[in-house]
Amino acid sequence: MLEFAAAVFFLIVTPGPGVLSTAGVGSAFGYRAGLAYVAGLWAGNNLVAGLVISGIAAAALAVPWLRPVLLFASAGYLMWLGVKIAFAGARIAFIHPERAPGFWNGLALQPINPKAYAVNTAFFSGFAFMPGALASETALKLLIMNAIWVPIHLAWLAAGVLLRRLDLAPPVQRAINMAMAAAMLAVVAIAVAAQL
Repeated sequence: MLEFAAAVFFLIVTPGPGVLSTAGVGSAFGYRAGLAYVAGLWAGNNLVAGLVISGIAAAALAVPWLRPVLLFASAGYLMWLGVKIAFAGARIAFIHPERAPGFWNGLALQPINPKAYAVNTAFFSGFAFMPGALASETALKLLIMNAIWVPIHLAWLAAGVLLRRLDLAPPVQRAINMAMAAAMLAVVAIAVAAQL
């Protein structure tokens, strides 16, 4: 069970679309929007976990054309979110980030996030620690995963909000937002390159 908890920690804390976008939303839009966004990510992550546990994800991803469709939908969505974060507070006439990403944006990310499927598949297909009690093990894994997932995402949100609260000069804040968006897009580029 300790190996499972350690794997959960390290697989979730490493930068991926979820934690990077959480920090970006916190930096660009603050706690209120960030908490709503994290709540959506949490619901979406548990939805993906349910799809993995039930086998629906494996059956769906076995369809040859579906994996690239999800990958490119994820890349497109993350590019949109990255642009929204990058230009939050910027005075650029053709970009209007007046509405911060919220619950539904977070929820929408996870079902198209390739890392969410990979991580949940690793969690629920490996690390058996209760042989013969699959239902109990799965329930305990869900509890452990969420007990680690929530604080990690709240810490990334707090880091983003801290950057916002430093009251940095607008060009510096804009550069930070763009750097966070660029990091998120780099993760997307790596995922797309790995698939191709």
